Amino acid sequence: MDPMTAGVAGSALLFVLLILGMPVGLALALTGFMGISVLISPEVAMPALARSFYSTFTSYSLTVIPLFVLMGELASICGLSKDIYFAADKWARRLPGGLGLATIGACAGFSTICGSSVATAATLGKIALPEMKRYGYDEKLSSGTVAAGGALGFLIPPSVGFVIYGILTELSIGKLLIAGFLPGFMLAAAFAGIVWIWATVKPQAAPASFEKVPFKEKIAALTRAWELIAAFFLVMGGIYAGVFTPTEAGAAGAFFLFLTAIFRKKASPKDFLAAFQSTVKISVMTFIILGGADIFARFIALTLLPQKLAAVLAALEVSRYAVLAIILAGYLVLGCFLDAVSMMALTLPVIFPAILEMGFDPLWFGVISVLMMEAGLITPPPGPQYFRHRRGVRLSH
Repeated sequence: MDPMTAGVAGSALLFVLLILGMPVGLALALTGFMGISVLISPEVAMPALARSFYSTFTSYSLTVIPLFVLMGELASICGLSKDIYFAADKWARRLPGGLGLATIGACAGFSTICGSSVATAATLGKIALPEMKRYGYDEKLSSGTVAAGGALGFLIPPSVGFVIYGILTELSIGKLLIAGFLPGFMLAAAFAGIVWIWATVKPQAAPASFEKVPFKEKIAALTRAWELIAAFFLVMGGIYAGVFTPTEAGAAGAFFLFLTAIFRKKASPKDFLAAFQSTVKISVMTFIILGGADIFARFIALTLLPQKLAAVLAALEVSRYAVLAIILAGYLVLGCFLDAVSMMALTLPVIFPAILEMGFDPLWFGVISVLMMEAGLITPPPGPQYFRHRRGVRLSH
């Protein structure tokens, strides 16, 4: 079969498998295996499949993923998530939409030690949603606030999203993490601005609190979450200063929060076990997707589809920004149905060479694409991020 025809047919097969409900990692692996079998032979495809998964699960650079996830899990069981939420509440209480602003602030703060949007949304949702319901907040505002705030976990470093993007594109993970810092907090400020405007225009959606909080109490609330601030500076400061590689920084941060959980004496052995189990589940699911993406990328490389797509896009008599807008709109649509890791695994082997051919900075595109992927996760229908933060929380619709 002609390589180009095989590439198009393989891509079509992949989307059919996804529509039928096959897990993304397995769909990628099956498509890649079948494609290499057709283009070369099954004898070549079988060891290629084995190497892809073996190299993924034994990759040193990928160990940063479970370490970043574990940081968030440990911070949750030792009470840091509650401390940062109630500290933000002390500072924002008297502002319009104070609890909503506190939720965004807490999500941004928690994201500095948790690289997962799933963990951020689920952890802060358990704390923020009952509080906002207790004070009579509109459910649309409260749910939207937690869903949007949870998305910050994938953008504000240390971010698993940038780690995966860096691995798939062979870019510096450290530079990507640093590049995502300012955009992440700018997005948090934008979310906070939207909450403030909503609460100002519709005060009944976010009943105001007139309780005055003394300045000393505000400072005391921040000091109770000093371990979170210290962990952030340990990880990101170490990476920025060149003291740690991202993997070493993740290990240092996880160890620091492990000691914090022990000395705070708020976590039981069952809590530690649950944190480790959750870390393993999230990491293994991610690794399976990346293993499938590796064999799929090998197949796509054989078809020369990325190079031909890049040549076609470069030859189009339209602005490169118009092409970029189409790509980003595609991420927005895919985000309604797939998680960000799956989107990266599906699209980057094909899209990234075209991005380089059109002259876009790969670090800049990484930040923009991760942002659009997360935007898709909170875009209805169905807005999958909306359901994640409701884990353990029941609200009437």
